[in-house]
Amino acid sequence: MKEIKLDPKNKSYWRSLNQLADTPEFRSFLEREFPEGASELPDQMNRRKFLTLMGASMAMAGLVSCRRPVEKIVPYVKAPEEIIPGVAKHYATTMPFGTSAYGLIVESHEGRPTKIEGNTGHPANKGRTNVFMQAAILSLYDPDRSQSVREKGSESSWENFVSFWQLVYPEILNRKGRGLAFLSPSSASPTLSNQRAELMKDLPGSRWYTYEPVSFTNLREAVSELTGEPLVPRYNTAEAKVILTVDSDFLMTDPENVPHAGGFADGRRVRSVNDKMNRMYTVESAFSVTGGMADHRRKLAAGKMTAFLIQLAYALQELGVNLNGMRLPGAEKTVDPKWVSALARDLADNRGSSLIVTGQHLPVEAHALAMALNDALDNTGKTVLFRKIRYEIFDGKDDINNLVADIKQGQVDTLIILGSNPVYNAPADLGFTDSLQKLKHMIHMSEFLDETGVMAEWHIPGVHFLETWGDTQSVDGTLGVIQPLIAPLYDGKSEIELLHFLRTGTQKSGFEMVQETWRSFLPGIGFEEKWRRVLFAGLLDNSSTVTVKPGFKYSTLSGILRTGNPAADANAESGVELVFRPSPALYDGRYANNGWLQELPDGVSKLAWDNAALLSPATAKKYDLKNEDVIVLEKEGKNLAIPVWIVPGYADDSVTVYLGYGRSKAGRIGNGVGFNANQLRTMVENGIMKNVSLRKTIETYTLASTQDHGSMEGRPIVREATLTSYHEDPKFAGEMVEHPPLESLWQEHSYEKGYQWGMTIDLNSCTGCNACTIACQSENNIPIVGKEQVKNGREMHWLRMDRYFNGDHEDPEMVYQPVACQQCENAPCEQVCPVAATVHNSEGLNVMTYNRCIGTRYCSNNCPYKVRRFNFFNYTNQYPEIIKMAQNPDVTVRSRGVMEKCTYCVQRIAEAKITAKKEERTLKDGEVLSACQQACPTNAIVFGNINDPDSKVSKLKKNERSYEMLAELNVKPRTSYLARLRNPNPEIEKS
Repeated sequence: MKEIKLDPKNKSYWRSLNQLADTPEFRSFLEREFPEGASELPDQMNRRKFLTLMGASMAMAGLVSCRRPVEKIVPYVKAPEEIIPGVAKHYATTMPFGTSAYGLIVESHEGRPTKIEGNTGHPANKGRTNVFMQAAILSLYDPDRSQSVREKGSESSWENFVSFWQLVYPEILNRKGRGLAFLSPSSASPTLSNQRAELMKDLPGSRWYTYEPVSFTNLREAVSELTGEPLVPRYNTAEAKVILTVDSDFLMTDPENVPHAGGFADGRRVRSVNDKMNRMYTVESAFSVTGGMADHRRKLAAGKMTAFLIQLAYALQELGVNLNGMRLPGAEKTVDPKWVSALARDLADNRGSSLIVTGQHLPVEAHALAMALNDALDNTGKTVLFRKIRYEIFDGKDDINNLVADIKQGQVDTLIILGSNPVYNAPADLGFTDSLQKLKHMIHMSEFLDETGVMAEWHIPGVHFLETWGDTQSVDGTLGVIQPLIAPLYDGKSEIELLHFLRTGTQKSGFEMVQETWRSFLPGIGFEEKWRRVLFAGLLDNSSTVTVKPGFKYSTLSGILRTGNPAADANAESGVELVFRPSPALYDGRYANNGWLQELPDGVSKLAWDNAALLSPATAKKYDLKNEDVIVLEKEGKNLAIPVWIVPGYADDSVTVYLGYGRSKAGRIGNGVGFNANQLRTMVENGIMKNVSLRKTIETYTLASTQDHGSMEGRPIVREATLTSYHEDPKFAGEMVEHPPLESLWQEHSYEKGYQWGMTIDLNSCTGCNACTIACQSENNIPIVGKEQVKNGREMHWLRMDRYFNGDHEDPEMVYQPVACQQCENAPCEQVCPVAATVHNSEGLNVMTYNRCIGTRYCSNNCPYKVRRFNFFNYTNQYPEIIKMAQNPDVTVRSRGVMEKCTYCVQRIAEAKITAKKEERTLKDGEVLSACQQACPTNAIVFGNINDPDSKVSKLKKNERSYEMLAELNVKPRTSYLARLRNPNPEIEKS
């Protein structure tokens, strides 16, 4: 398709195919400001269902009181001599995520953690966060977590389990562990690694298997085959001037998405016409957040990605890039040769500062070829960094398969599962569930009594990382400590505590074991002082491992490519290809019971509370499908019935399904939500499944999508241009709507004195990752409302992430825009409120007096930005007092009949002002951080005092790209935007 030239003065943006076609359904939704039945609970909403919906949003503390850890923990800022009620403390800790780790600062009120932020001192995320980090606080207080030891489905006790193991263990010990096996997820914990080593030493006949449903084994295998070493690659996106992503959503679903996004955004931060920008090309099968940020994007079936990389390799070779005698097989030219030639030239011209990234679900040969091309482009050691990992438990490619085989052959009779849920997510062709019948004993430990736990002989409650001691190693090698902020709510055990007991028959605290490990990291005298410094910072300074520059064996690559047969991969025989991807919200299903993440609209499809078969308009037309039609995907006797959702920009004859849904034992929030794609996945085809038959049924299924909510109907609210256009016309983002002189009906008020708060959002940096949305929900006690109410347009998010398409409906471009209350100086909501519930203060904030609001909703009707939210139902009135401890005590918990909206985190402003007043000084720039600003992984949001000419926000508001949304209405919004820039390759743009 010909490139669409961006014209900021003449662009048409649309949110959905219904809007583009101006269907009656779309018009009806827009014109229905308040749906019928808004005042009462619908008939089908019984009390049980209502309580289920609200349960995981606020009823998170369970039946326990505030419990502080027994061991000494150290606050991040200042060690308190005593707790001062109402004054929060902050502690550093680390969140493990497979073999990744994120540094966190956790806010605690009277011993109860309430909010998570990034640790600016941790090199893994440098103070930035993602949706998983922000939502982790909700999972801590999940009332559906496992609360007791269970034996054969009945409630038991830890003492009973101890007695059981004391009877079983002597026989295992006599056999030196033969017949004993462990199954765990991936981990990079030094203490857990040491525990495993001790276990294998004491019980040399035992076996350890590791399994991750979303695995990076193909990438690891490719690196190992090419280098001969088990190295871990990490991408240095900050140094990359030209980036190519190959079916990789590395800005969103990669475990290292936070540093990836941060470095990428740093390369796109344009503050003047003299600044340069990086450029990103994307070739992908499914429209992703990463694809939305691309300057050039091509859609291509996932099965053709290896063929595309071979096509690119030939193009680079023609430009003189030395491929070290690599013998390339023939393959189909899958992408326009002119486009590929221009891409190859751009990569070759930026040797040492280019980067090729591949999606985790692609085959080994695709990863191997990408790594070899990176090396040929001199990117190794610059934009692609390799390190040796000191402590790691990583899933082997065939581990889960070998476990099942060993069970069936009688080599394993006692299985201990640590935190994994293979009954739900193991490949469908393994027969994992059936193999469990051959076991003599099965012990399962997890935070939830999940699909695997209910089948176990013994189930042991696990712990959340905020209530246990542990340690981590991030991808760059930095060592971090997991420091608990609260004692285990349900007396659960951590992996290291359970392993120690199973090995020795004695109990030892996680604190003691972690300290033992860290004595080797903190040698010499003065351990306690060094240990306190580690707890203070949350990590060991300067503990990252050195990078290595491996030698690549290109002859090995030639063999990998011949084995993979990419020419055959490029052509499917029949049916469609099915691509399995981790959910941007639930990942592999571990967050299925987290209401915040279930209700978070997907960045592209905007679906909430479900997954679907995502496919292109052309594929839908081919099979006569429309949104919400149920189809059956089938291969080799296994099938999956799932509804359809049509998304522009998807590759034809390719269907994408997110993992993590279709749980039956997740909890009251996650049970029965969505469809389990694991029913079709196999050991061989666990990322891409070819030749899948697609059959339409007569059934339909209701899906909740927010893509048309808050639509502003064709007005120039998103503004963008090419970098070249910006150079030619730096003020391109200025006023685009002709209007008469802007005069107010009211007397103008001066806001020239004191603190005046404002915000600017750089659309060039915003990736649409939604970290800001979840951070706002956590900070401001925003409830979930459930699928039915989202379908009705009543989601309560104070900050929404608008997604717009532009261009051809089959292959459009995409842009994001975060929208919250604009804090208008001439606020139209204030003029119509009959009880003055919404008013302006002296610092330019549009504030709400909740106990004055009578729910007329006139303010919402008069808001041109559609950013005010109304509590249609009571989500809080039946909560017991203890539940309020789970909420931010600095923010009012609203009740039914009240209008609410973004407040610029006025509670944070007040707290900072009080501190400054006590210290007899004025606030410093950057001292007040709104929740969305602090969470943003790309630093796209800047907040501060616009009366301070030296503040960052004041300087950005003077930037040529700065504009105010709907400024022609003379509402004088305090939030402004920096227009989006794209950096297309002139060679492609002219073609």
